Amino acid sequence: MPSQLERAHAFQQLHVGDGAFVIPNPWDAGSAKMLASLGYKALATTSAGLAFSLGRPDAEGALSLEENLVNAQSIVAATALPVAGDLENGFADDPEGCAICIKRAAEVGLVGGSIEDASGRAEAPIYDFQLAVERVQAAVAAARSLAFPFTLTARAENLLNGRDDLADTIRRLQAFAEAGADVLFAPGLRSVQEIETVVRALAPKPVNMLMGLSGVTLTVAQLQDLGVKRISVGSSLARAAYGEFFRAAQAIQHEGRFTFAEQAMPFQQLNNLFKG
Repeated sequence: MPSQLERAHAFQQLHVGDGAFVIPNPWDAGSAKMLASLGYKALATTSAGLAFSLGRPDAEGALSLEENLVNAQSIVAATALPVAGDLENGFADDPEGCAICIKRAAEVGLVGGSIEDASGRAEAPIYDFQLAVERVQAAVAAARSLAFPFTLTARAENLLNGRDDLADTIRRLQAFAEAGADVLFAPGLRSVQEIETVVRALAPKPVNMLMGLSGVTLTVAQLQDLGVKRISVGSSLARAAYGEFFRAAQAIQHEGRFTFAEQAMPFQQLNNLFKG
């Protein structure tokens, strides 16, 4: 297995090389191994995928930092790839808590991670601007204190929380960039115009685009042409897997049919994949 330093450098290089790259989101060690077998160059955890696997909702404070990091550690150990963590809001409201979260993420082998400005509280879903910036500043300081280059992503969550305010989203991302974030991310962008506007406003900083959203059909090549550097898929692979599981179980219960097995991945193929 490569060292954490080697993985960190490999991850860093993906953000400065030519073209865009896809960083898919496994939710456990098995899904991580499957993705690595397909030739992906890096992985990122998904808080929603983990929450669903534990029978809990996402984005409502149902996961603890410890649960998040145990899951991340299992994904790190599963492959030789660099892994970035979905660290939600740092599992803290205050900047100091965000700094602690980054340091603990590094301790379990992660070489990157994201801090978002969503609070997880329905009554006040987005942190005030100044606090949001201070949280990123603290996370950046913690990342820079490490013995390897930890790639910090700062996320502006307006669009996923009912705040359709692209101007404020860009203002936040620009402030996060000035605070030292390595990658900027506004999940919920949907149109070519929105993506172009964000990429242009943040240049030359790399921008992460979330795909796997219903109705957004852009390809990797199209996103690359728009200037996107990194493409993640959030919970969509987990949702695809759970969707097939649910439909298969539904067919058994409601129709008495087992035809789903014709499309299931063969046992031996899966078994051989997990032997490595």
